[in-house]
Amino acid sequence: MRKLVKLSMIALAASLVVGCATSGDIENLQGQIDGLKTDVAKASSDASSALAAANDASSRAAAAEAAANRAADAAQATNDKLDRLFHKTMMK
Repeated sequence: MRKLVKLSMIALAASLVVGCATSGDIENLQGQIDGLKTDVAKASSDASSALAAANDASSRAAAAEAAANRAADAAQATNDKLDRLFHKTMMK
């Protein structure tokens, strides 16, 4: 009998602790969840925009590198021509 009374008291205490949530608490939690969903959606959108900008910057950097390489090749070709011309004039 004592065990039954103890178990009943524990069950009663547990039900009081668990049963204390009000509908206001639930609505508050739902509002927080909705706010978090909005924040997650915005963060995802921002991440997608950042990825697109990074991809654009990467392609522009590759184009700039190619242009710089072409300019370096042209400068080297001009230097080679000037060196040949200089040596040619020195031989005369």
